[in-house]
Amino acid sequence: MTATVAEPNDTLRAVRIGMRMSQEDLARALRRAGEELGERNEASKRLVQRWEAGVSRSPRGVYVRALERVTGRPVEELGFALAVMARVHDDGAGGHDMDPDPEGVAAASAETDPATEAQGQYGGVWLSRYEYYSSGRDSSYEGKHYVVVVQTGNRLTVRSLPGASASPDSPLSIDLTLDQSVVTGSWTEQTAPDGYYQGARYHGAVQMLVEPTGRRMAGKWVGFGKDFDVNTGPWELRLMDPSTRKATLERYSRPPE
Repeated sequence: MTATVAEPNDTLRAVRIGMRMSQEDLARALRRAGEELGERNEASKRLVQRWEAGVSRSPRGVYVRALERVTGRPVEELGFALAVMARVHDDGAGGHDMDPDPEGVAAASAETDPATEAQGQYGGVWLSRYEYYSSGRDSSYEGKHYVVVVQTGNRLTVRSLPGASASPDSPLSIDLTLDQSVVTGSWTEQTAPDGYYQGARYHGAVQMLVEPTGRRMAGKWVGFGKDFDVNTGPWELRLMDPSTRKATLERYSRPPE
């Protein structure tokens, strides 16, 4: 008999760190959101640990709604497995948040504060910068974000910090797999509703090479344009600070210069 190893929910963890919250902070915010929604919940640091460790992959409806209120993101973008979750928005039943503690969960999820959470060689705050051509404006532009990177093994989960994009309100997500000095994955950006692209959601693929110093990744992105054409351009990530302490995250929660 072989034991099933839970897959960590790096996406939720990256979103939480990007919001400058410890696990206890998130649990407290979820309880407060439940009260505001008129459906109290019992969110705890232990429950957040279980979600992030991948032990509980299908939160109950009351937690789904509280998570969406606190993070401002659909639960589908928080790393939960919808195939098992059966999204609930009625009476809050279902889910697996009340399972007994499995052996080893506490050890796997001991982190409690963003100050301790820069895992692996590439964890920390990075400057993301890409270039793109706007056919409607017949000119090239840069997209810049300060992002927090969470590393688990060969996976890099990248999420923009709040208020840290050159364009107002354009959250960026990148999910990468590391293979020696090559990172490959996908990206998604939600543009600002009142910006030039009027809230359009763009996504595509990206591949970059990691420099020997480990402080810069550079490569190309690819994605579809509005005229059903395939666009591409340069993209780089440059390490700003390997720390994810709260003070560091606050310092970079601003538009890049």
